[in-house]
Amino acid sequence: MSVLKILFFLLRSIAYGLALALILLLLFPGQLRLAGPAHTTADAVQKAAPVSYARAVRQAAPSVVNVYTRTTISHPRSLRARTIERQELGSGVIMSPEGYILTNHHVVYGADHIEVALQDGRWLEALLIGHDEITDLALLYVETDNLPAIPQDPELQPQVGDVVLAIGNPLNLGQTVTQGIISANGNNGLSSRGYIDFMRMDAAINAGNSGGALVNSNGTLVGINAGTFQRQSQDVQGIFFAVPYQLAYRVMEKLIQHGRVIRGHLGVNGEPVINAAGDRLISSGQPLYGVQLTSIAPHSPAAEAGLQVNDILLEIDGMPLRSTQHALNVIAETPPDTLVDLTISRNNERMVIPTMIREFR
Repeated sequence: MSVLKILFFLLRSIAYGLALALILLLLFPGQLRLAGPAHTTADAVQKAAPVSYARAVRQAAPSVVNVYTRTTISHPRSLRARTIERQELGSGVIMSPEGYILTNHHVVYGADHIEVALQDGRWLEALLIGHDEITDLALLYVETDNLPAIPQDPELQPQVGDVVLAIGNPLNLGQTVTQGIISANGNNGLSSRGYIDFMRMDAAINAGNSGGALVNSNGTLVGINAGTFQRQSQDVQGIFFAVPYQLAYRVMEKLIQHGRVIRGHLGVNGEPVINAAGDRLISSGQPLYGVQLTSIAPHSPAAEAGLQVNDILLEIDGMPLRSTQHALNVIAETPPDTLVDLTISRNNERMVIPTMIREFR
């Protein structure tokens, strides 16, 4: 083959290659760029939006106030009678533009004077409307305009694992936000007795955080911060409590209406069972037959009505029970001096016992 033919074939191959490259560049311009300097990838990472809860904090933080109390204490047994003034601090949540603020019972208990500091710089004297020791809640009232009520959703159903933010004034350092997740959902009914029925989470609560807001990643209120779990001789970490929003709201309504929380009382304890033989409920997937009464308080409404230990409570006013807690909540929500029909099973015999609900004291 002559030299000219070889050159011709080489030039033609080069021409075909250049033409193909040009076509590819025209068809896929963004995907065939040459790699740039190494810092280009780093710049792209820096420009990516970071995970942030700043919007949620902006939504909720203006509604969280600092609560300051003063209590006068006299010591008449000392050599020289003297009076001292004890100061405490906590947090509170503006629940309505009308001036209602929820905080903890233990923050304001026994206080002679209560003041709240808003995030816009206003200091206001607060009036104690009422308190409820069982749920550790207290309701304050301030008279002013332009109050930023915290975002609320009555239909909200918080789930275990939801991200939550605790907003408050720990150690009087100024408003602070801590972050965690819901560890266990709490009981939303008025029969709640102590921290065991509260919502549990691991967002840190320190002295001064009590009464502050627990919000989700949208800034919507999910609870009122209550405190930390403590046990003598044990170093417990990551277990903190909040009053669930729906329970807190229900308590607030009752305090506005009555100045206290009025609960119905039956005077029984019980365990869930799955049949008339009294076999205990083992898993939440099992259908509930009823609540077997394990104790009855003397002189209680249950005792007066003739209920007996080992009776199985099936229905309250025709309503089937979902759990022991459900039964207690139904009773607690029933106005005192209301006659209800309790359907029970006694020795495999079904009967209805009219029972007068009394006020819990």
